Amino acid sequence: MVVGEISQERNLIIIGGGPGGYSAAIRGAQLGLSVTLIEQADMGGVCLNEGCIPSKIFTHAATKHTEISHLQDIGIGIPENQFDFKKLLSYKDRVINQLRSGVEHLCKENKIEIIRGKATFIAVDKIGVENGHQFDIYEFQQVIIATGSTAILPSFVKEKGERILLPHELFAMEEIPEHLIVKGNDYIALEAASSFAALGAKVSVVIENEADFPFDEAINKELGRLFKKRKIKMYKELQFISTNETADGISITFLTDKNVEETIGGSHLFVSEMRNPNLEPLGISRFGIDLTDEGFIKVDGNMQTSLPAIYAIGDVTEGPMLAVKAIKQAKTAVAAIAGQQTEVDLTFMPVVAHTIPPAVSVGLTEQSAREFGLNFHLSQFALGGNGYATLTGKKDGFIKVVSDATTEIIQGIHMIGEGAIEMSGSFVQLLEMAAREEDLKFPLYAHPGISEGLLEAVEGLVGQAIHAAPVKEKRQSIIFK
Repeated sequence: MVVGEISQERNLIIIGGGPGGYSAAIRGAQLGLSVTLIEQADMGGVCLNEGCIPSKIFTHAATKHTEISHLQDIGIGIPENQFDFKKLLSYKDRVINQLRSGVEHLCKENKIEIIRGKATFIAVDKIGVENGHQFDIYEFQQVIIATGSTAILPSFVKEKGERILLPHELFAMEEIPEHLIVKGNDYIALEAASSFAALGAKVSVVIENEADFPFDEAINKELGRLFKKRKIKMYKELQFISTNETADGISITFLTDKNVEETIGGSHLFVSEMRNPNLEPLGISRFGIDLTDEGFIKVDGNMQTSLPAIYAIGDVTEGPMLAVKAIKQAKTAVAAIAGQQTEVDLTFMPVVAHTIPPAVSVGLTEQSAREFGLNFHLSQFALGGNGYATLTGKKDGFIKVVSDATTEIIQGIHMIGEGAIEMSGSFVQLLEMAAREEDLKFPLYAHPGISEGLLEAVEGLVGQAIHAAPVKEKRQSIIFK
């Protein structure tokens, strides 16, 4: 190794080129900052290369596969069992390469300096970057840590073999697993279960202890019904004991809620929900940066750490390990560095899964409204009553609205069904602006369209949904005194 004797000066350095890191870099350039981005692997991070994007490619393919019977109904002839898995893998690689190239091109167009290598803090204002035999030292004014996280195995797995899969391994398989056991209830686990079942694998989902799906209880129930309909076997309220891997398969042993030991076997076990922040290789902890009890970097509303020149975003900070959080934090951190007044507020961060059909929860669920003792109104509109959902053959699901009984302010919007992902942006906007019931009823909605389901759900709060059967009482109210 050759160590550089002279440190080079930089203004803003960003460590990590994932969604948070490259968003921070581009926004910094837009605000007139001189930006250097350090990345030791592929641009786009885990999200683009191993997690979010590969998972969505599989769910997209699986969704199209489930539409074959409907396409035949409308006269489009497609052989029902014609599916080339290798072509899907080729498509996945092509899309990822295209998106990665797009990120690199945007950085180049924004005149962002990209340095390849492994970054390590050598002082509170200096970073060393190692790339092969090259080692350079950079002195910075501000730095943003955006190094993400790494998937880890649960404690009951004593040794990892080829049949225990992490996300990047699952989406790189060269054939569909015969029987995929999915451990977890996060969005990647649910998407994997949904898509691989649709693509022909036998799928079992195992969830430990009292956990359920991460949505409103009505969506959880509907998602469970759809999983059962698609022959996805569910095992809940479990305490895991061990795994046993052989040349022919893998088994997982657990205690049921009735304290009975049970073992199930499959060809592969997929685990996705456990991740650790990538901090140790940075060496930042030895400089006294404040960490949480769980090992995340403590930040304020501007994403500034206890060391004034150092900011942190994404998976290295507390909260859900989601790209949407990292991107929001990235823009806020850079704006603060540029002298703007800003702050991160994750109150209405949507919970999203690209299952078949997709599911979204934003704001208060019915269960949380009960726990808070809120006087609230409820309405749930089935998409089976929506004309566009019917003509497209995608009638599964519903839209559910929770509103404050006193102020009529919308407190939560939840949806499972076609269009849920795209409509979630509107759900967040409505909650952010503290919209009242009238604010949703007054506008015009395109007809026919899935969005009309939101209008009908809100009109259903007073028993006036047009395409729903009459209710006995005009207003569905749940009152707490």
